[in-house]
Amino acid sequence: MLVYTNIKTRLRSFFIEIGELSYFTLRFLKEVFKAPIEFKEIIRQCFYMGNRSLLLVGITGFIIGLVLTLQTRPTLMEFGAVSWMPSMVGISIVREIGPIITALVCAGRIGSGIGAELGSMRVTEQIDAMEVSGTNPFKYLVVTRVLAVTLMLPLLVIIGDAVALFGSFLVESVKGNVSFTLFFNQVFSSLEFGDIIPATIKSFFFGFAIGIVGCFKGYYCSKGTVGVGIAANSAVVFTSLLLFIIDFIAVFVTDIFYDL
Repeated sequence: MLVYTNIKTRLRSFFIEIGELSYFTLRFLKEVFKAPIEFKEIIRQCFYMGNRSLLLVGITGFIIGLVLTLQTRPTLMEFGAVSWMPSMVGISIVREIGPIITALVCAGRIGSGIGAELGSMRVTEQIDAMEVSGTNPFKYLVVTRVLAVTLMLPLLVIIGDAVALFGSFLVESVKGNVSFTLFFNQVFSSLEFGDIIPATIKSFFFGFAIGIVGCFKGYYCSKGTVGVGIAANSAVVFTSLLLFIIDFIAVFVTDIFYDL
C-alpha cells in the first residue's frame, strides 16, 4: 500500500510539473512577440552560451569521430567494405550522432547553468526586485536565454559534426592512408538534403527544449540555496529525457515523409 501511494504521488507530481511547464512554454510564446525585444541581451547570451560551450563540443565531437571510426573499421574490414567508411561515418554523424550528443553536452553545460543562475536569482529575491521595480523579468531573463540557446545550438551542432568528421579522417589517414580530399569527397557525395535538413531542424527544437526547461527549473526554484542545486540537477535530467523524446518524434516524422 505504501509503494502504491508513493507511485501515485510521484505520478501526480510529474503530471503537475508537465502542466506547469506547458503553461510556462505558452507564456514564452506569448511574451516573445511583445515589444520591446532585448537584442543586446540576446546577443550577450548567444556569445556567452556559444563561446563557453565551443571547446567542450569540439573535444566531444573529435573523440566521437575517433572512437566511431576505430570501433567500426575492424568490422568493415571483415566484409571488405572499408572503402565505405567515410560515407558511413558521415551519414551517422550528420543524421543522428552529432545532433543528439551535442544537445546532451549542451544540456549539461548550458541547461544546468541556466537553472543555477536563475535559481540563485530567485532565492536571493533578485527576480522579485525586478518585478517590484516595474521590469518584466520573464521577458529579460527567460525569453532572451531561450532564444539564445535555440539559435546557438544548430551552430554548435555544425561545428561538432565538422570536428567529428575531421577526427574520423585522422584515423582513416593513419590506418588506411586516405587523403583529405578523397575522404571528404566521399562524405559529401553520400550526404543528401534529406540528411542535413531534418538534422538541422531538430537541432532548433533541441535548443528550445534545453532553454525552456533550464529557465523553468530556475525561475520557479524554491527551498533556499539547496533548491539551486536541485534546479540545476533536475534541469539536466528532465532535458535529457525530453531530448530523446524529441529525437524519436523527429526520426518518426522524417521516416513518414521519406515513405511518401
